[in-house]
Amino acid sequence: MTILNPNLRQLDMTLQFNNIENNQTASTYKFIDLFAGVGGIRLGFEEVFKDKSSFVFASEIDKFAQQTYTSNYGHLPSGDITKIEPQEIPSFDILLAGFPCQPFSNAGLKKGFEDTRGTLFFDIAQIAKYHKPQVLFLENVKGFRNHDKGNTFKVVKETLEELGYRVFSEVLNAKHFGVPQNRERIYIIAFLDHTIEFEFPKPLEKSVKLGDILEDKVDKKYTISDKLWAGHQRRKLEHKKKGNGFGYSMFNEESEYTSTISARYYKDGSEILIEQKDKNPRKLSPREAGRLQGFPDDFKIVVSDTQAYKQFGNSVAVPVISQLAKEIFKHLES
Repeated sequence: MTILNPNLRQLDMTLQFNNIENNQTASTYKFIDLFAGVGGIRLGFEEVFKDKSSFVFASEIDKFAQQTYTSNYGHLPSGDITKIEPQEIPSFDILLAGFPCQPFSNAGLKKGFEDTRGTLFFDIAQIAKYHKPQVLFLENVKGFRNHDKGNTFKVVKETLEELGYRVFSEVLNAKHFGVPQNRERIYIIAFLDHTIEFEFPKPLEKSVKLGDILEDKVDKKYTISDKLWAGHQRRKLEHKKKGNGFGYSMFNEESEYTSTISARYYKDGSEILIEQKDKNPRKLSPREAGRLQGFPDDFKIVVSDTQAYKQFGNSVAVPVISQLAKEIFKHLES
């Protein structure tokens, strides 16, 4: 694990506290961004809250993601959240976290808050318990809802309720919100105000296709080699004989959506290959991978292709976040 240099961490804390003082009068809602990655959730909220948002703290353990985050948002996230005490974090109104899914060893024993010890969710719960923000916004993979026979989700929900929150959750698919990607994720949104009747956004009536996000000219290095292409075809044939559908997935400009891009996309690109006339298929370029997640073209990619694929694969579909942020903003403002 990469832990931020203590001196850098102290410098970052100082910068963030200065940032609070500078923005206090201009901003209405203060945010913190945990397990921040490259800031995809932040981007969606900033699009909606605009000058009514001030990000007072961010945490991300991966040094390459830290580089991308710093280049795009102007400050270096603090490192390992398990090494940071809740009282070290500035006061805030809204907590954002695309947190990792982990098994809870005591899940289902009805210990509530105690059931989460030893997991990264416990750190979120501790911070929420100490600061009592108005809103908690959590994102995870679709399977989180049924993880450990439903116990993991149950403990998370009961823990948040124990802390005084009213909890709403729903699985949404990115392909319904303006990006050509079949990506289902669960969103857990909790309000301290129990009078709020939160409604998740409905699918947008917006037609998109893969061609909308593909670049006109792509470097030939993204065309897969004869050896890799032969391997993809061989493995697909072997899986077909076994009666399963595993193997590569091919798409073209007219495809309505692709498979879900993952952090492993850098390995061989098998989940999303793009057809090419009279050539082997190609992988998405890093910029196209960002577009597939709804990142704008002015989002800076400052790392290697391998790290960029990991970062976008680990991130979120920004347009989905924006639609959820609109609903949250509407309730907070009303």
